[in-house]
Amino acid sequence: QVQLAESGGGSVQAGASLRLSCAASTLTFSSYAMGWFRQAPGKARELVAATSWSGGDTYYADSVKDRFTISRDNAKKMTYLQMNNLRPEDTAVYYCAADFTYDSRVVLPPAKYDFWGQGTQVTVSS
Repeated sequence: QVQLAESGGGSVQAGASLRLSCAASTLTFSSYAMGWFRQAPGKARELVAATSWSGGDTYYADSVKDRFTISRDNAKKMTYLQMNNLRPEDTAVYYCAADFTYDSRVVLPPAKYDFWGQGTQVTVSS
């Protein structure tokens, strides 16, 4: 069982930056692909960014490309989402998720992720 804990959310003005962090409890963190998802009220959960277990492969949704950066520190068992130039449409609960995999690529389908955090709220006002 892997426990994930997100932090770093908050309420900011449009154009501001936030960095979300996700701490993992597993000793084999480097065996997990990681993803950041978000869910806005009344909308489906969507994949925002993902990283392979090594960090060598990354994915970004078109809506956040060039604004968000996913990174990971396997030694610290941490995953980060740096969010710059935030927009009101980025308002959502953000979740990190983990998938145990030997694949060197990112994992895209939400159903493949085995473990999820509780989420952290990000609110962006105009």
